Amino acid sequence: MIRLEEYVPIVGQSVIDDLKLIAARLKGKTIQHINSTSVGGGVAEILNRMVPLLQELGVDTRWDLIKGGEQFFEVTKKFHNALHGYSSEITKKDFEIFLETNQRNINEINTSGDIVFVHDPQPIALVKKKRDNKWIWRCHVDVSNPDEKVWSFLMDYIARYDSAVFSAPSFSRRLPIRQFLISPSIDPLSDKNKELPQDIVDAVLLKYKIPQDKPIITQISRFDRLKDPLGVIEAYQEVKKHIDCRLVLAGGGAADDPEGAMIFTQVMEKTKNDKDIHILLLAQNDIEINALQRASTVIIQKSIREGFGLTVAEALWKAKPVVASNVGGIPLQIKHKYSGLLCHSVTGAAFAIKQLLNSPVYAMKLGENGREHIRNNFLITRHLRDYILLFLSLYYPEDIVHLG
Repeated sequence: MIRLEEYVPIVGQSVIDDLKLIAARLKGKTIQHINSTSVGGGVAEILNRMVPLLQELGVDTRWDLIKGGEQFFEVTKKFHNALHGYSSEITKKDFEIFLETNQRNINEINTSGDIVFVHDPQPIALVKKKRDNKWIWRCHVDVSNPDEKVWSFLMDYIARYDSAVFSAPSFSRRLPIRQFLISPSIDPLSDKNKELPQDIVDAVLLKYKIPQDKPIITQISRFDRLKDPLGVIEAYQEVKKHIDCRLVLAGGGAADDPEGAMIFTQVMEKTKNDKDIHILLLAQNDIEINALQRASTVIIQKSIREGFGLTVAEALWKAKPVVASNVGGIPLQIKHKYSGLLCHSVTGAAFAIKQLLNSPVYAMKLGENGREHIRNNFLITRHLRDYILLFLSLYYPEDIVHLG
């Protein structure tokens, strides 16, 4: 595993010393993270990196998963879409399935941590087990315009927590409990983000038969309607009329997302007649994702809704010019025309891509600015500090003046 001292060349010794100092105040406290999957998606990715680092800091940390079947994850996907503002026919039976699964997990999971840190809606009802310990609900999705029926249902549980955490200011809601703003982060030393020699990049392109004879536009994302892969294809097709280029759509699925196969089929159908479109279904291969991003001329993230969009931070960390939708947490990462270009439509995305392909010096400058913006704001060391201060705020609220 990566050690804290290995981050010193990137963030400086003082940052690591500060982490050790504040973590010492959590001595004797146990932190228990709970979510629905260990692979796929940003939550699992962050916890896989963060839990060992917290343990190295001397913070007693563990990570538990709830169990759910196919029906449960179909329901929680409906919840996910509804919270993002998409109308979804959610029935009484759906709510019953959700509650039945949560009740089974309430019976099975030992929630004895001093601080129980619950991630997203899937395990939210576990708070019914709250006794004399502290509970935090972490919302990773965009709830700026949720379906009111689902939000009202969840509020019955959110109100029982001690604090809630959101990723962007626009997600904040009127709540009877304290709220914190903590943006997600990337790990610059993970396989997905570390520096790669050119021969590895070349080998990955060769493996997937992607020639380097023309500019490469890439979106790395789950095959999810909210990531709008069909819209990405349409933007590429508009660019292609003016500039010869290739499109790479690469990603995998998450264990708690049953819609992925259907969206993947739609993408394959829409692209079957274009030899310059490369559709890659990657099985959590972070080195390959890293290589594909580094080989790209422009990275796109054309989400319709987005909790935060860590793929944007990953691309910016590699100093790549990025075109991304002005939704969710993406505007926190991209300052328009400084660290990337924001768009609002397929036409806008196509225009921005053409601008970058026609102005390589400008594209390079955006990428350089983007890398420094990520270094200063969205690396895992900052995220660790915010979480430690959050934990301390539950016990020493008078000492925590600012967080986020």
